[in-house]
Amino acid sequence: MALWKSKTTGENAALAAAEPNGFAGASAVDNERSHAVEDEQAEHSDAEQAARDAERKVLFQRIKEELHQQVISRLDLSTIGTMHEDELRIQVRREAEELLSRRKDLLNVVEREGLIKEIIDEAFGLGPLEPLFHDPDITDILINGPKVIYIEKFGKLSRSNITFSDDAHLLKIIQRIVSAIGRRVDETSPMVDARLPDGSRLNAIISPLAVDGSLVSIRRFGSKALTADDLIEKESITPEMVEFLAACVEGRINILISGGTGSGKTTLLNILSGYIPEDERVATIEDAAELQLQQPHVVRMETRPVNVEGTGEVTTRDLVRNALRMRPDRIVIGECRGAEALDMLQAMNTGHDGSLTTVHANNTRDAIGRLEMMVGMAGFDIPIWTIRRQITSAIQLVVQAARLTGGPRKIIAISEITGMEGDMLTMHDLFLFKQTGLDEQRRATGHFVATGLRPNCLTRLEASGITLPTSLFEERILKF
Repeated sequence: MALWKSKTTGENAALAAAEPNGFAGASAVDNERSHAVEDEQAEHSDAEQAARDAERKVLFQRIKEELHQQVISRLDLSTIGTMHEDELRIQVRREAEELLSRRKDLLNVVEREGLIKEIIDEAFGLGPLEPLFHDPDITDILINGPKVIYIEKFGKLSRSNITFSDDAHLLKIIQRIVSAIGRRVDETSPMVDARLPDGSRLNAIISPLAVDGSLVSIRRFGSKALTADDLIEKESITPEMVEFLAACVEGRINILISGGTGSGKTTLLNILSGYIPEDERVATIEDAAELQLQQPHVVRMETRPVNVEGTGEVTTRDLVRNALRMRPDRIVIGECRGAEALDMLQAMNTGHDGSLTTVHANNTRDAIGRLEMMVGMAGFDIPIWTIRRQITSAIQLVVQAARLTGGPRKIIAISEITGMEGDMLTMHDLFLFKQTGLDEQRRATGHFVATGLRPNCLTRLEASGITLPTSLFEERILKF
């Protein structure tokens, strides 16, 4: 018996060794089949869960729309005009809670509270966008149709899970925003620039120009305006650069700020305007009022688009011409993008020193080229050398803002216009940011440098009683 067992065991061992796909192989195949079945079951489970979530979302949306209509129909419209918004919110919540208590839809407490909040947002706020506006870290909201919304946080774009029910729902929110400031958007006027109550800027394009649903870009402005210290803390600019720019603003040096979209031009313009003495009268001109000047004597003006009849347009150029009759000490134009550049140069050359404006350009030298082109758009046959002489006498400093790889915004150049050599305008760089690479998060890294050149405008600053140490401009790497 022992011999038989030993023999059998040996045969089995030999068989297993001779047939690697035998018993051991069969076990491996069974394991693979078992895993495949489990994976298939998991996929089915995920698909079923996704289907249930989608069905739940549709139900939630349907209940919200029905409830919204019912709440509005139950409100006493004759008393709405006499009630404060807080009282209206309380009444809407009360009506919504009462209507929900009568429904038999399977909604838990969390879903009910979320539904009531969304109804209040629909009635008084910006609908699905309200949660995004409560997050102070979100700087941009980009809507590509009702179902695709992207947000920017800390310089990084990511897709949000928030959606609109359909394009009509999105269009209703757009119209609510623009109508509050006297603008309109419809098929006859499908593009609009508008300003939100918190100062954020909205640009919208609707059908028929927008093919896949309304397109909306919202550039947010924080409830607290950024200061120079905030930029230094974020390493967007150095204390030496801030000291120099502040002295130039106080000493009535004309400054042109250039940069790309989202590079921080308006933020820098706001900060620099804070150094304007409080006893000066400042006129600001913008397409959509974004500037938040803190001076007590500020005259704010905003352009106006054409009306339904195709008339009534008031352009930046119209406002610049009118501002010259309003006895301003300085003129601040939110952005020069056309023929108003000529009027701005004329203003800078005729006693409005210390004026500020911005342009879109890739670097400080390109900014001058853009300015030349915009002056040419004024419709006058002006020789290029004349335009360059006007620019040379009107503008002393060009400051370049940039949004670098990975999202950091920095002031990458401060350049001074030094004069003319023949027909060519000459410039030199005073401060620069030199990018050295990317960090682990693929964000641009580098350092600021002073080039060692002494600004020509120091003489003018000294005449205004402002003295800067020469060590400020010594060639070196600037530290924070």
